[in-house]
Amino acid sequence: MFEKILNLIFPNVCGFCERKDEDSLCKDCEYMLSKYELNRINDYRQDNHKYFDFLFCALKYENIVRNKIIAYKFGEKSYLYKTFVKIIIKNKKIYRFIKLYDIIIPVPMYKNKESVRGYNQSALVAREIAKVAGLEFQKKTLIKIKDTQVQSTLNKYSRINNIKNVFEIKNEEAVRNKKIVLLDDVYTTGSTVNECSKVLKQAGAKEILVITIAKD
Repeated sequence: MFEKILNLIFPNVCGFCERKDEDSLCKDCEYMLSKYELNRINDYRQDNHKYFDFLFCALKYENIVRNKIIAYKFGEKSYLYKTFVKIIIKNKKIYRFIKLYDIIIPVPMYKNKESVRGYNQSALVAREIAKVAGLEFQKKTLIKIKDTQVQSTLNKYSRINNIKNVFEIKNEEAVRNKKIVLLDDVYTTGSTVNECSKVLKQAGAKEILVITIAKD
């Protein structure tokens, strides 16, 4: 329903130049963004400090990319999710990799904050990727049970403590023995996605691929 309303209010536009574009990313902006692209899938299966197995960040969190993500999160530009999805799935390597997974779960927001913003920016992207790649979308399986300080205002050590024990699994059966894509907007220290991955692995998740729009 929310997506249908968005489509009625906002026509398909390229999120970077705002010109009408049926693919939500025009060729000129696609070329412009090539200098920000990160085309590597990082393998963390041998890293004892990481609970997720793989990490893919689509873009560098710099300049126009940073500005657009901030506008998406805080500037009521929810329609930008279409452009960010296009940027992720146009990478054939990551698209093929995503299709090996069972479920996609967005990093949850605390319910009061999501209510004020009107949407979870990670959930909009995750829902669309699920539709395109044929994954199951789960928004209510992983929840945030405590409010926290904004991670970007904290140093690395404080981020770890800030996010500790704030996530919970509502239905362990839904993730047991499943390969899961965990979707977030920006990867900085990885504290948030690592804590989410820890909870998912403790509930029996088989493998976790973290995907973010950008990496700081």
